[in-house]
Formats: sequence, structure tokens, C-alpha cells
Amino acid sequence: MISSKVRAERATPVAVLGAGSWGTALAIQFARSGRAVRLWGRDRDRLLAMAQSRRNERYLPTVQFPQALTIQPDLAAALSGARDVLVVVPSHAFREALREIAPHLAQGMRLAWATKGLELATGHLPHQIAQQVLGSQRAVAVLSGPTFAREVGAGLPTALTIASPDAEFATALAHDLSSANFRAYTSTDIVGVETGGAVKNVLAVGAGLSDGLGFGANTRVALITRGLVEMMRLGVALGAQRETFMGLAGLGDLVLTCTDDQSRNRRFGLLLAAGRTAQAALEEIGQVVEGHAAAKAIHGLAARLEVEMPLCAGVYRVLYEHVPAKDAVRSLMSRPIKSETE
Repeated sequence: MISSKVRAERATPVAVLGAGSWGTALAIQFARSGRAVRLWGRDRDRLLAMAQSRRNERYLPTVQFPQALTIQPDLAAALSGARDVLVVVPSHAFREALREIAPHLAQGMRLAWATKGLELATGHLPHQIAQQVLGSQRAVAVLSGPTFAREVGAGLPTALTIASPDAEFATALAHDLSSANFRAYTSTDIVGVETGGAVKNVLAVGAGLSDGLGFGANTRVALITRGLVEMMRLGVALGAQRETFMGLAGLGDLVLTCTDDQSRNRRFGLLLAAGRTAQAALEEIGQVVEGHAAAKAIHGLAARLEVEMPLCAGVYRVLYEHVPAKDAVRSLMSRPIKSETE
């Protein structure tokens, strides 16, 4: 039986900021699990259409909104009285989104995000940006793992990780999101979970390039396996726990995005292999491809930390130095022989 305290907490709205595919899917999942939800986005006309049709016709057209989900076009109203705030915006917009909501965050409001990536100008992870903008006193968390919005919206079985230095907050969010077909696990390693979410996008671009050029299954699995090593190297250099990368936000998300065409990053690589320019491929996909900017941010961060990441460097060279993908692969294959554990 649900206690009166839990009932009161669930009646307190969670504000989900970002009405794209993933923000909408998470808002739906919160509502399905019994939490009152307010969903806000920047496109007021689209929000009003969503409120009328009770679905997101652009991103999740077949999914009806649960009764507990309310569309709120006004940002201040969406945040008013909320206990928890979930920001679901691309990494390049994360800092500005936090600046915009900062005046509306009451004391005691807890902040989470489902943003994956590094800030291009600084190489900072989202939790570092949140600390710079909002200070270090607020409870924060990140949601990450092997999830596609369409499948979450459809109610298919899914698992992800919620990481926070505040274990109580991570556990509360996990309970609020979990349902018969959705399971949330918790972690205190926010650095590792965020690093996995950023690096896997670059490797997924590489997997799309590899498959699009017909390099085969052997190459794909080598890329995933050695890519996981690179992810661990960078994460450990940043202070993450190695075991985090063997979980949902590391290996799980890496395998998902490298092997399924629902991944925008993988599709981006496939389009590049088919002869599209980067700009043409981005326009064809029509949504943010995090791996494009992340390749540059990670290249700079790895250089500063002196972390060897040859696969991510290869993707960077293809995207920003216009090296043909086949030449990048040949360069990787001709590297000096070394132990697998190095």
C-alpha cells in the first residue's frame, strides 16, 4: 500500500523541460508511473497543438498522453510548485537552459537532466555546467542508458541508470519512473555515467561509417569493444569508476547506439558513408546529432588529459579534417602492435 507521504510527493508535479522525442517520452513515463507531470517546450504553437490532440504528433504520433501529463506553455508556470525538474535539451543548449530557469528555481527544488554530451567550448560535462550556473547546494542527477524514445513511448521494456551524488534523490527518481515495463537503476558515479553518454555518440558515428562502407560485423564488434576501452580511459582520467562502464550507461548504451538504426548518430555515419556532406546529413536527419559536436569536444579533452583515444580521433579526422573514412581505418589498422590491456 502506498503511504500518504508517497502519495503527496507523487501529487507534487515534476516539470519536464524539453518537448522533443526524449523529453516527451520521459514525461509520458513519469505520468504512467503515477507522477503528476508538466511538459514545457520552446515552440508554443506546437505545445498548444499537443495539448489539444493529447499526443506529440511530430515525434511520438501513436502515443496518447496519460491523464497525469499536462502541457504547460509558460515556463514560470511549469516550474511553479514543482519539486523536481528534468531538463531534456541538447548539450549545446544546456547552459543557456539552466540560466533561463535559474530565477524560477525555488530553494529545495531538485534538478535532473537527460542531456548527453560535452560543452564544445569548454569540454565540460553537464554536472560541471550545472555547478557553475546554479552552485553546488542543489540536489542533481543525470538519466542515461540504452533507451530510444519511440520504444519508451510505446511502453516496451526498458532500463536506464540514474546517477547522483545524492543517493536519496537518485532512488526517489528511480521509484517515480519505474513501472511494469520500465526499470531505473541508481548510481553515485555521475562522472562515469555522463562520460559514457558522451563518448558512445562519437563511436556510434564510427559504427555507421564502418557499416555504411561495408566493413562488416568483425569491424563493428572490434569498434564497440575497443571503443569501450577508450570510454573507460577517458572516464577514469576524469575521476569515474571503471565498473560504471560495464553497465547500462556504458556498454549498454554503446551497443544500442552502434547497432540500431534508430540511433541518429549511427544514421549520421551511414549517410556520410553514402557520400553526404556532414551538413547535408545533419539536415536530412532533422534532429540534433550529438556525436558531431562531441567528436570535436572529446578530441580536445583527450588531448588536454593526454588520453589515447584512436577510434574517437579517427571519427574526428573524418568529420573535421575531411580524411576519407577508409584512410582513417587503414591508419588504425597500421598502429603498432600492443597488449590488449594497454
